[in-house]
Amino acid sequence: MKETEITYLGGETREHFKELQEIFSAVESSMGYLPNAYLTMAEKPELLKAFSNLAMTVFMSKDIDIGTKQLIALASSLSSGCKYCQAHTSHGAERAGVQEEKILDILRYSDSKKYTEGEKALLDLAFASGRTPNQTTKEHFNNLEKYYSKAEIIDIVSVISLFGYLNRWNDTMGTILEDVPEEFVENKLKPLGWK
Repeated sequence: MKETEITYLGGETREHFKELQEIFSAVESSMGYLPNAYLTMAEKPELLKAFSNLAMTVFMSKDIDIGTKQLIALASSLSSGCKYCQAHTSHGAERAGVQEEKILDILRYSDSKKYTEGEKALLDLAFASGRTPNQTTKEHFNNLEKYYSKAEIIDIVSVISLFGYLNRWNDTMGTILEDVPEEFVENKLKPLGWK
C-alpha cells in the first residue's frame, strides 16, 4: 500500500457506503474531489448527513461570497494549526477565483494591499477565534459592524464555527490529505513561498 492511499478508521472506501453516494457525489461535484473526512464521518451515517446539511447551509448562504468564505476558513484553520484544512481552504479559495498571490499573503493580511479594510476586519476575527483559548473581543465585532450587516456577520461566524469542528475532527483523526489539494499546495503555493 503506498503512503497516499486512504487508511482512515476502518479502511473502507466510498463503495462501502452505498446509501451515502448522493452526498459523496454532491460534495465531489462542488470541491472537485471527495474529502477523506467524509469517509471517516460515514461510519456514522447520521453524523455525515447532519454535517453535510450544515456545511451546505453555511456555504450556500449568499450574504458572503464563496471566495471570502474560503479565506475566512483558511484564516481560522491557520490559526488553529490544521494543515489538512489549510490545504483544502487554500485550494477552495483558488477554485472560487481568489488569486494565488492573495492566498499566499494571508499571514500578512493586516499590512497587505491585497486585502480591503473589511476583509482585514473579518480576518482579524477569524484568526482570533481560531486560537485556543478563543481570543475574540467586542472590538472585533465593533470593527466588523463598520463593513458588514448582521446577516453577513452571522455568515462569517458560521464559517469560522464550521471550521472549528473540521479543524478538530481532522487533526484528531489524522485525516490523510487528498491528491487534489496536496497538488495545489505543492505546485502553486510552495513555489510562491508558502510554508
